[in-house]
Amino acid sequence: MYGAIGKNKRNTVLIMAAFIGLLAAIGYVASLYFGDVYISYWVIGGALVYTLMQYFIADKLAVSMTGAREIRKKDNPRLYRIVENLSITTGMPMPKVYVIDDPAPNAFATGRNPKHAIVAATTGLMDIMSDRELEGVMAHELGHVKNYDIRVSMIAFGLVSAIGILSDIALRMLIFGGGNNRNTHPAVIVIGIVLIILAPIIAALIQMAVSRQREYLADATGALTTRDSEGLASALEKLKNHSQPLKRQSSSTAHLFLNNPLKKGAFTSMFSTHPPLDDRIKRLKKNANKF
Repeated sequence: MYGAIGKNKRNTVLIMAAFIGLLAAIGYVASLYFGDVYISYWVIGGALVYTLMQYFIADKLAVSMTGAREIRKKDNPRLYRIVENLSITTGMPMPKVYVIDDPAPNAFATGRNPKHAIVAATTGLMDIMSDRELEGVMAHELGHVKNYDIRVSMIAFGLVSAIGILSDIALRMLIFGGGNNRNTHPAVIVIGIVLIILAPIIAALIQMAVSRQREYLADATGALTTRDSEGLASALEKLKNHSQPLKRQSSSTAHLFLNNPLKKGAFTSMFSTHPPLDDRIKRLKKNANKF
């Protein structure tokens, strides 16, 4: 388990390096075309500033976009006490608890770190889950907090957004702008345009890989916390049978949720940030004795 967490952190460094590499490539192409090497520095600097801003405000955006509302213990004693007990078990600070008024069963966690964490559950989730299953789900969400997945997810989201915005700007500049460096070989320009077009897709695939691995790890962390992998497996079975899209769905917050909150389709399935529920259930049942 701890080896998996260590591997997870090492992979995070490599993934962040891949994002920076994509940003540098976009800046390099633009600097070649316009004959100004400083464009590369501005591109990377601007993207990092944008990502830093996302780091501090992404949790507020997630709450706002999902329509979640903060609760106290008296508002929903059942959910609040489950989260409170799990926090005591894991030795982590008590996160803020939110509820989303939505019949779609789902949950998410966000925040910069365990001291600034948020966990949320939909009313639909609480309606269909037993206490044992709800505990498994919230242990999974606190697993994201414990493993610092919430931080990496926000940084990854910020970088993916930055790459998308910069690619769009760079492509428009290459097509409609007037380059100063007329000695640039046409092949370089063609390769640059292809790279800029593909960069957002590559970034989305990297984010998908990050999120999928972290879902598996959060499942394992949650099961280890409760010592009850069957409880989480049962919850995931119910999610599979009662899955439906959220009323207020957004692709920008989809990676935060326990299960894909978007309307099902070929495109969303291909680029889903969530591994198949059947695979997650199979892993939990296979490793039940280890937990």
